[in-house]
Amino acid sequence: MAPEPQLAFTREEYARRLTAVRDHMRRLGADILLVDEKEHLGYLTGFTPSATMYQACVIPLEQDPIMILRRLDEHTFTEVTWLADYVLFGDGEDPIAVLAATLRARGWADKRIAVEFDSHYLTIKRFEAMRAALPSATFVDFSGVLWELRLIKSPEEIAYLRQAAAIADEAMRRSIAALGEGVSERVAAITAASTYLEMGADSGHVGPIAGGNRTNSLHGGLRDHRLQRGDLIHLELCPMVRGYSARMMRPAVIGAPSPEQEETARQLIAIQDQQFSALRPGVVAKDVDRIAREQVLSAGLRDVFDNTTGYTLGYYTAPYPPRTSDFTRVFLPTSEWQLEAGMVFHMYLWARGMAFSETILITDDGHERLTKLERQLFVR
Repeated sequence: MAPEPQLAFTREEYARRLTAVRDHMRRLGADILLVDEKEHLGYLTGFTPSATMYQACVIPLEQDPIMILRRLDEHTFTEVTWLADYVLFGDGEDPIAVLAATLRARGWADKRIAVEFDSHYLTIKRFEAMRAALPSATFVDFSGVLWELRLIKSPEEIAYLRQAAAIADEAMRRSIAALGEGVSERVAAITAASTYLEMGADSGHVGPIAGGNRTNSLHGGLRDHRLQRGDLIHLELCPMVRGYSARMMRPAVIGAPSPEQEETARQLIAIQDQQFSALRPGVVAKDVDRIAREQVLSAGLRDVFDNTTGYTLGYYTAPYPPRTSDFTRVFLPTSEWQLEAGMVFHMYLWARGMAFSETILITDDGHERLTKLERQLFVR
């Protein structure tokens, strides 16, 4: 007898997700749905394949889903999924041809087939091959549906986010403590990665860490810079637990901070605290964004402010899918959408080489900061 799979969620949780997907299929008049986006495969099946070869899940309206699966991944798949039905292909076979043959064998080759036109894995070439292999099928656009369904986090998802946030807190605390004059910025990354793995994160993938003049970019790559007195260092930590990522940014300065650095940190924290106080269900996102954007500009902390002040946070799969951030919901001056309980966001402010950010859960009556570390400019 095969061992029970090690599921990330209860079977009831996966059933709830599948029911929500099928509700949308019915609204669009789709008989079959093909899911190939890595995050969505993980969300619905528990399995997150690489993009080395095309793999997809076939979801009919009534029968159990079927995974079209690379034979090399069979053991990994059966370890983590609740699905029982799957079709294997070898590396010398064409996955699109195997998919089409499976649909024909099940009598689905002439059905209305929904596909995610915004998928990072369904290339134009693959889609053209799919249409050629299934000439009697009608293809329906399923773009955006699963991104939207993932916005409201379940209690099981929030539990993973809390665990990831606790790892971020401890990893940031240890990483900053390891800094000092003459120390390579790599020491912070080594400390964070080892803390991640010690505390149960999916991987040691750290996040952007950059010192010296590279703090002028939020996405500065890790180098061999040895920290000097007066240097700022930017740390963004992004640990994941079962694919659920908490994020946090903190700045540190080597030696005594300058008066400008102290004042910049004080202003950014105060402005962001005001922004956080507005986070609650029913609030329009652009109004939350305005609180931070207008004050940062009016205080002269930045000359140009054209990035978001926050974005959707949650499931990413380790170490990362093609996109490192989920912009299904963002905080911009044009954002007309409303906050809802169960949404989770990465809220961040950045100016003069310093950035502060938190993982924020929207609750029934306000918000909760899942990352708990002190909000300050750290001095080493």
